[in-house]
Amino acid sequence: MAIIEVKNLVKTYKISEKQNGMLGYIKHLFHPKYREQTAVNNVSFNIEEGELVGYIGENGAGKSTTIKMLTGLLTPTSGSVIVNGLVPNEKRIQNNKQIGAVFGQKTQLWWDLPVIESFRLIKKMYEIPEGEYRKNLKKFTEILQLEELLDKQVKNLSLGQKMRCEIAATFLHNPKIVYLDEPTIGLDILVKDNIRKFIKDINKEKKTTVILTTHDLKDIEEVCDRIILIDKGSIIYDGEKEKFKDIYGNKIIAEFVVKNKTKSVTLETQEEDFEVIEETENSLKIRFNHDKLTVINIVDSISKYCEILDMHVQEQGLEEILKEIYRGEIIRD
Repeated sequence: MAIIEVKNLVKTYKISEKQNGMLGYIKHLFHPKYREQTAVNNVSFNIEEGELVGYIGENGAGKSTTIKMLTGLLTPTSGSVIVNGLVPNEKRIQNNKQIGAVFGQKTQLWWDLPVIESFRLIKKMYEIPEGEYRKNLKKFTEILQLEELLDKQVKNLSLGQKMRCEIAATFLHNPKIVYLDEPTIGLDILVKDNIRKFIKDINKEKKTTVILTTHDLKDIEEVCDRIILIDKGSIIYDGEKEKFKDIYGNKIIAEFVVKNKTKSVTLETQEEDFEVIEETENSLKIRFNHDKLTVINIVDSISKYCEILDMHVQEQGLEEILKEIYRGEIIRD
């Protein structure tokens, strides 16, 4: 049985429509007008225990609204949500005890207290047994390198230090499900790598189910096995990350080091089945569909205009694929 079951989930909002100025205010006061806006539109999915799921989409796609309904912060307009046997908005206290959440820059730590005091308060709130608390605190301190931070006030921490402490606080009570909304936003590369490794380690050890929403698609590449892609409130893809790349990622990027150019490769190859996306005196970057062309075809074409010294070929990453989907360059099923 799935640990999260979402069926035909809908969330709509009433948006006030009024004219500007005092006259518009008075008209709206006596004859209010509203329009309905759908944030989440008939969304359905199941998530099994221990899955690492990337829930992604553009700003306004419906990601955060969905997560807020899963956590019980919002009540669905229609449809159903069941999280580990509970309806979140009806059993908020019971649901909160079995989940953890990080919402971007919003803190669950007490601003003026040392980090360790926040952890102790969380221990009392969630009634974490002493042995379990000490074991988790020791493990998280080592993995996330928190030893020098525990006695510092939260307000004196850098963004990266604070986020590491937030992540530890989120997992401290051994939640069955964790929602991470932009957990690495604004962090440097080393801190991001540390947090990604921590999430994967805890998932492997404790089968913690993790739902990750982020604009940093490196998080998805490194952490998640499954992608749910939402656009304009509706799911347009739900499946394995690698299968997603197989279906949509049929483009290859080829980079060439060249010399002795006789003509502009960009201008001379406009009618070809590939695209020159960057050209300098000594380099070329070309994108092509590997279902239609091979690297040998590309080499044959551009070698008419320059001498090729070296080349590097790579598949499109997740970020490039999603950009094409949002631009409408890839036809969605």
